[in-house]
Parts: sequence; C-alpha cells; structure tokens
Amino acid sequence: MQLIIDKILTLIYPRIIKSFPNAKGKLFFTFDDGPNPSVTPFVLDILKEFGAKATFFCIGENVVKNQELYQRILDEGHKTGNHAYTHINGFKYSKKEYIENVERAHLYIQSDLYRPPYGKLKPSQYRYLAKFYKIILWDVIAYDFNENLQPADCIRNVINKTKDGSIIVFHDNIKSKDRVLKALPIVLAHLKNSGYIFESINPD
Repeated sequence: MQLIIDKILTLIYPRIIKSFPNAKGKLFFTFDDGPNPSVTPFVLDILKEFGAKATFFCIGENVVKNQELYQRILDEGHKTGNHAYTHINGFKYSKKEYIENVERAHLYIQSDLYRPPYGKLKPSQYRYLAKFYKIILWDVIAYDFNENLQPADCIRNVINKTKDGSIIVFHDNIKSKDRVLKALPIVLAHLKNSGYIFESINPD
C-alpha cells in the first residue's frame, strides 16, 4: 500500500526530494523548527563532536527571535532551509495565505531549500513553490517529537531505516529536546562506525 501511495505522490509532486539514493556512503541529517536557544546550541555541539554537517529547516519567527543563533548555524558550516514563517499546515490554508507565509520567512532565511511543515502541501502550493525552491522531505524520521516515545525508540527509528543517501529528520524544538539530545549522539556514533559521512544538503 505504501508503495502505491508513494507512486501517486510522485506523480502529483514530481520534483519533491525524499532522499539522494546515488549518494553512496553519505547521509543528510536535517533539523526542523528551530532555531531554539534551549536545544539548537546543544545539537550544534553534538554535530561538531562528530564532524557532521547538517541542514536546519528554520521557522522564520524563530530566526527573528534568535538571529545570533541562526548565524552560528551558518558560521559552523551548516546549511539552512525555509520552513515557513510560522509552523503552518498547508492543507488548512489557501494558496495565497500559504505563499505569503513562506515568502515572509524568505526575508530572513536566504535559502533555496524549502520543507513544508508537517510535510503537508497542496498541489497548487507545490506548483508555485517548486518554481523557486528545491522542496525537501525525508525518508527517515526519528519521531523525536512524540512524547510517548523514549530516546531508544528514536534511535531504532533512524538506525533501522537508514540507507545510502537517506534524508533524516530530527527536531530542535522544546517538545523534542530530551529525545533528540539523548538519541542524536548515539545515532551519529553508530552510523559513523558503519562508515557513513554526514553532509548538508546543497541548494544548487
């Protein structure tokens, strides 16, 4: 059933990127919803420890509130992407309202990468945004935002599904803090020992 769903989605959204299967030996860690001063600095410290580069899909209003932290992400060699100005659900808003929200975020996030919050995007919204952005989803998600899970669950969610070129999602927000900070170093250590390197997503 999932294979059928994926094929249908590919027909509707042909340019959405969920992984880079030709990137042998490489993984692409991404972090959604920051920057957050209670979480993002610790994520950056962990990434530095493992020599990992990542991509942070940032909420525009969080960038406005935490501009120095946003600059630290860039200064440490990571990429950033637009995650809308507020964490807006594309299914619940008109094309005009949604695009305005994304464009407002672009004033503060100079990136050609875009990730729709919740991964939800109407076809009309997609067709417009695909003209200007590389739209990035994922093929592996930690589910670290799920408060019913333990860090060990998040570790298994990532390790068991990761393959060459996977785009992996964690979150640098308050809801995910305990799980991401405990799971991330274990996941990175395991995958590094398995021979992977960790790169940011190139917007070009």
